[in-house]
Amino acid sequence: MKNCYLGIDVGSVSTNVVLMDDEHEILGKVYTKTQGRPIDAIQRGLKEVKENIKEDIKVRGVGTTGSGRQLASIIVGADVVKNEITAHGIAALNFVDGVRTILEIGGQDSKIILLKNGVISDFAMNTVCAAGTGSFLDRQAARMGIEIQNFGELALSSTNSVRIAGRCAVFAESDMIHKQQLGHNQEDIIKGLCDALVRNFLNNLGKGKEIAGPVVFQGGVAANVGIKKSFEEALGQEVFVPPHHDVMGAIGCCLLAKEHAAKGKPTSFNGFDIIHSGYNVKGRECHDCANLCEVIEIVQDGQVMAQWGDKCGKWSSLTKERKEKLA
Repeated sequence: MKNCYLGIDVGSVSTNVVLMDDEHEILGKVYTKTQGRPIDAIQRGLKEVKENIKEDIKVRGVGTTGSGRQLASIIVGADVVKNEITAHGIAALNFVDGVRTILEIGGQDSKIILLKNGVISDFAMNTVCAAGTGSFLDRQAARMGIEIQNFGELALSSTNSVRIAGRCAVFAESDMIHKQQLGHNQEDIIKGLCDALVRNFLNNLGKGKEIAGPVVFQGGVAANVGIKKSFEEALGQEVFVPPHHDVMGAIGCCLLAKEHAAKGKPTSFNGFDIIHSGYNVKGRECHDCANLCEVIEIVQDGQVMAQWGDKCGKWSSLTKERKEKLA
């Protein structure tokens, strides 16, 4: 029986599930759309991973990350719950020797992570503006009638890049439409957009930071060769894209779960049978004090599994006590 580790990254756009063995080989990998239903996405991802495994495995540890990491941890029974910065940093360190800078662009946000001597020394995140994120690029590709898979290749075929205003998603789209009306070639406009988004990223997140190589580009947008090329031109150095760039957060969770298991701690994993369970999430207002906290409850097959959102810890502590009794 092979020992394995599960990593789950629940974001606003995508949910990623990775199954890794002791030798860091990826045995299963699922990249699925969250579509506003994170629990369904988690169950879908676990189901697909389970169906593709043809050998006997034992899950010795589970880690979760992403904006939905707390929810995911309750559903699957996670041993490790970490933020995206830590998960992406650990993944890059284990797959690219001596990495110094991580550029990560996902569906709804972007981030830069700087490392020194294998330790995260600085980072910055942009969660305010959509310009440069995967969802923005998807929208522009759809508006121009181009498959997103071909977006980057078209940028590489440009011979005369057009300057696009990239500081704001609204202005960028307006400027693109204006350039189209002036008769500029489609590939030149796309290349201009790639340059603008990279310029925006470096001005907002990289300002005042030393971007030293090796530089690693992660996240779903790393598949766009046009953005990769624009980064290389702007930084004047090679930018590396890992083989599993789209699920690096989940890979980081696998590695963290492996560290947890190495300490001899048993896993809290609820098992793959959770794909058959029914879940409901509901909110209620607590009137026990003037805070009037919105308490979130997650219910599995009619039983309350967890509660959180309270400032005083009254309801969330009940969840903690319940977990400790089951451990």
